[in-house]
Amino acid sequence: MSSRLLRLWRDWAAPVVFALLFTQFGASSVGVDGSSMMPALRHGERLLLPTAEGWAHRLGLGEYHRGDIVVFKPPPEAKYEWRGDYRGMPLLWRYRPYLVKRVVGVPGDTVSIRAGQVSVNGQPLPEAETHEYWNTFCPDTSSSLANSVAASPTSMDVSSVRVPPHHYFVMGDNRSPGGSLDSRAFGPVRGQDISARAMASVWPLVRKVMATPPCDGGPQPEQRVKFSGQEEWNPRLLLP
Repeated sequence: MSSRLLRLWRDWAAPVVFALLFTQFGASSVGVDGSSMMPALRHGERLLLPTAEGWAHRLGLGEYHRGDIVVFKPPPEAKYEWRGDYRGMPLLWRYRPYLVKRVVGVPGDTVSIRAGQVSVNGQPLPEAETHEYWNTFCPDTSSSLANSVAASPTSMDVSSVRVPPHHYFVMGDNRSPGGSLDSRAFGPVRGQDISARAMASVWPLVRKVMATPPCDGGPQPEQRVKFSGQEEWNPRLLLP
C-alpha cells in the first residue's frame, strides 16, 4: 500500500504540488483581457509575473513605482466589479477578477487630471507615447473621466486625490472615451490586493506593428481593433 502511495505521489501529486507552489511563490502568467491598456498592451497578450516579488511586497519588502504595470484585484467595496460568471458560464459564487493597469500614483502622491492630462504632485506625468497614440485616433479631453479623479462612479467631479498609505492609484493607458475603468472610478488600490507587477510580455511571438482602435464607444472594442503593417517580434520587457 505504501509503495502505491509513493508512486501516486511521485507520478501525479508531486508535480501538481510543485506547479502550484511555483505559480504562487515563483512566477506565473496572466492574459490581457480587453483594450484598457492599449497601446502598451493588446487583448490576448500573456504577461510574465514574478509572484515571489509580489509576496515580498505584501510582506512589506519593497514597493511599486510609478510606471509599473501591475495585476491586482479591485477594492472589495467596488461591488460593480464583482463577477458571478466566467467567460459566460454562471458560477455558484462571486469573485473579483484580476485587472491590469499602470501605477500613476504611489503612497503620499496627490493625483489630478484635467483634459486628459494626469498630474502628480503638481507636475504633468510624462506620457508622450500614450497621448500621441490616442490623439491620433480618439482622444478624450472632455468627459468626466478625463477631468476628475474620484472614489466611485457616482462622484466624478473630484479635482484631486491624495493616495493613502499602502495604496496605489492605477490607470489604464487607454485614453479614448470610456477606455478604462480604474482608480478614477473605484479609488486607490490596496497594496495587499496587488498580485505582482508585469515583468514582460511573452505571447504572441509576433504581432502586426499597427493597431487601429474603434472610436464609437461600442461594446467589446478589443474585438474590433484593426491590425496592419509589417510583423514585429512581440516578447519584450515591460519595466518602466
